Amino acid sequence: QVQLVESGGGLAQAGGSLRLSCAASGSIFSINAMGWYRQAPGKQRELVADITVGGNTNYVDSVKGRFTISRDNAKNTVYLQMNSLKPEDTAVYLCNAVMSSSGSFRWKDYWGHGTQVTVSS
Repeated sequence: QVQLVESGGGLAQAGGSLRLSCAASGSIFSINAMGWYRQAPGKQRELVADITVGGNTNYVDSVKGRFTISRDNAKNTVYLQMNSLKPEDTAVYLCNAVMSSSGSFRWKDYWGHGTQVTVSS
């Protein structure tokens, strides 16, 4: 069984910071790309940022310059440092990873359960 567990969400004031973490655990064989998505009420899920095994990153325009994604391959963990938060960043943030398990060795999309981020004005 492979799973992703997020932590670090919560309430922040506009202009503040939060750091999200997502740890992969279980019978992991290999991890490819990892990323963060978010979904606000009444809106579609959107990619916030992702990062390759080699460290190449990609961000949605609305968070460029404010959010930083990073990963620790030794700990099977991805992070999202969120600075200069805005009320429009309020959403459930979900961790995503493309992983293969020791059972199947096939690449598969895995999702965490999500963590709520609320930014007050």
